[in-house]
Amino acid sequence: MIELSAKLTTGSVYLAGEALECGITFCHTPQPEHRNSQSHSDILENLAWASAQIHCFFSTPKTTGDKATIIEKTTALEVTSCDIGDVVFHTKPKILFCDLTIPLGETKTFWYRESLPMEAPPSYRGTAVKYSYKITIATQKVGSHIKMVRIPFRVLPISPIMNMQDLAALCGNETTEELQPTNPFSEERKVETPLTMALQVLQNLTARRSPNSYMITNSRGKVGRFCLFKSAYKLGEDIVGTFDFSVGTVTCMQVSVSLQPEEVTKTNTPMKSANKENSSRSMTVARYHEVTLGLTHSQLILPIPLHITPAFEGDEVSLSWRLHFEFVTSNERLQPAPEDKDWNAPLNVSIETMVWNLPVKIYSTLPKQISQQSVGNDAYTLYIK
Repeated sequence: MIELSAKLTTGSVYLAGEALECGITFCHTPQPEHRNSQSHSDILENLAWASAQIHCFFSTPKTTGDKATIIEKTTALEVTSCDIGDVVFHTKPKILFCDLTIPLGETKTFWYRESLPMEAPPSYRGTAVKYSYKITIATQKVGSHIKMVRIPFRVLPISPIMNMQDLAALCGNETTEELQPTNPFSEERKVETPLTMALQVLQNLTARRSPNSYMITNSRGKVGRFCLFKSAYKLGEDIVGTFDFSVGTVTCMQVSVSLQPEEVTKTNTPMKSANKENSSRSMTVARYHEVTLGLTHSQLILPIPLHITPAFEGDEVSLSWRLHFEFVTSNERLQPAPEDKDWNAPLNVSIETMVWNLPVKIYSTLPKQISQQSVGNDAYTLYIK
């Protein structure tokens, strides 16, 4: 029996344009029922070939889900739409070996290395569509069927910078020098690749602080002022803002802020005509709520989860993010005046709820920052008898 074990040695999260590495081990182990009696045919095991490649699957709610990670094919190495969706991107298969003989108790290790294209769509699980990535490792034992094992991994978009021309133009207008002392005697010059240039521009976009103030009003007057310190963020950062209700003429009783996606499909998916507002409400990923009655100032701190997909635009779907505000206001007198000695709070209060949407930009972060918060990368095993 051959035990195939595969593990991503460079983590399970990658940026588009980054290179991944997978270690694939074939071990000849005795079957439990034959441990005491080994024939000559059991001492040597032959594998005809093995290959590896990357697949990106696209699926919709009507597409059959991922039924199994390990599947068996009887004819050729192919992936059909009935497995986990349609293949929208794949790399060329790389042959790991041909005609491999493994003696009993020995192990053979092979390495699969591949670079993702910059324009690769990100991993995404939305209401209308889903993108998922897997490394497909296939092998065939002499006289047996083809067997495959799939290793899932996550891809983050490098958007909005998608090609070398845009990178060169942006980098020419951006300050991309690292904020650290440089050695004037060093002759080393860093080779700028599209990925490193995109990361530099991404860092500059999300590091800038550009406070914006918004006066919030309704039909009865001013509710307050909201200040957002910046509009571009990376995964894992906190969205920080302040509320100033001292300038308001209308009492704000409570406020809630939700981080919501806006998904727009571009093809004939089953949910193309779905209400975007309902879709966004059902996919709120982070929420802030505070009772503000009696407060003149309040602070918003809304963490951006690491598991969400940053904004991107693809052929089938585009994704953007927004802050969804809900203010509960009232025109009634809800607090006593300094001269009131016998004041009772009203039993019933007429309220009015107003909503407001503010777009924000969410970009990718370094994969290692996500890996530090996630569970370790496990090995995937397949037994070939």
